[in-house]
Amino acid sequence: MSAGGAFGGNRGLRPVPPEKGIFPLDHMHECDLEKKDYLNCLKSSDHQSEKCRLFSKKYLECRMEKNLMAKQDMSELGFGKVSEIDASGEKPNERINN
Repeated sequence: MSAGGAFGGNRGLRPVPPEKGIFPLDHMHECDLEKKDYLNCLKSSDHQSEKCRLFSKKYLECRMEKNLMAKQDMSELGFGKVSEIDASGEKPNERINN
């Protein structure tokens, strides 16, 4: 048997958590509506996430408001105002006004 244990892990080193990506689960279902809206959008748009950015943003905002993840500026999460696509899937400069 090796010095790392029965399953090959190194027992002497402490694990280091990732900088992002780990946050509490929503056990109280506080953001279920936002999550369901986002998942429904993904399903209806053939899983093209760029068409569901508004729903993704609302879900992340809900998680931050309910302290389910660290509060962060949305621009740091890829939600810049210049290239944002609205819920209709159109870029603001692509709309035709009649």
